[in-house]
Amino acid sequence: MSLHDEYTRTTPWELAFESTDAARQFVAGVSEESEGRGADPEVLEAFLTMGAVDYFIRGLEGAEGKDGALARFGGLAFHAYHFTNAGCPVYLLSVHATRYLVEGAPNGVPEPPAPSGYLQLPQHLFWAGDGSDESPPESIDGLFWMVTSSGLLHSMLVTGLRPDRPGIGVVPLPPAPLRDAAGWLDLDARGDVADFTASLPGGELDGLYGVSTAGEVFKLLARFFAYAASVPDALAAHEPHKGIEAPEASSLPFTRVRLSA
Repeated sequence: MSLHDEYTRTTPWELAFESTDAARQFVAGVSEESEGRGADPEVLEAFLTMGAVDYFIRGLEGAEGKDGALARFGGLAFHAYHFTNAGCPVYLLSVHATRYLVEGAPNGVPEPPAPSGYLQLPQHLFWAGDGSDESPPESIDGLFWMVTSSGLLHSMLVTGLRPDRPGIGVVPLPPAPLRDAAGWLDLDARGDVADFTASLPGGELDGLYGVSTAGEVFKLLARFFAYAASVPDALAAHEPHKGIEAPEASSLPFTRVRLSA
């Protein structure tokens, strides 16, 4: 299986907004409403009560007029708002850097490189689902994170960015104190099975990984944070890829995270 990591692919943020102006208008609407109501947009419960958020969600593909749209897409709106406010920082993990982080905890303190960001994983390297009819395998595109001023980490898994169908899958994780991140570096999330073991048939032959617990998401994020903080030479800024080949490239600048020599 081809594992693409040469440039960033189209991100969930670009699927959520038809233009940069649309993203800015959403942020401005939320900010204005939050100031008028005295509601803190860092507090998820308060964020989800805003009319600007409800309007945005109902405009998303797959959410039009459906019951439960707020619960399903509220996390995406939350991360889209804070990701835009942070300047849309995208980080692309190379295959070699990813395997290094899966195999062991790096030295360093897990401090995020930005208050909000999107960590894009090598295409088709990580999978969610057990392959059953109830839980078909989904390739994981990446992870959003956001840290509040009080130190609470919000994160969300994104799956299903595929050219053969519209929309994405989102899996919000429970918020957790960032101060606990050092304990996630060596977390045993699955217990009787090694973390990141893929249940996809033949996955071990291709060196694929699986994510089936929230602990594995926290573990990967903590290791990325620690690596980025302790090995700054491994991070390199890049302009958006201009080619027309598949997969379609993101229009956002990005930071490539490689395995440092």
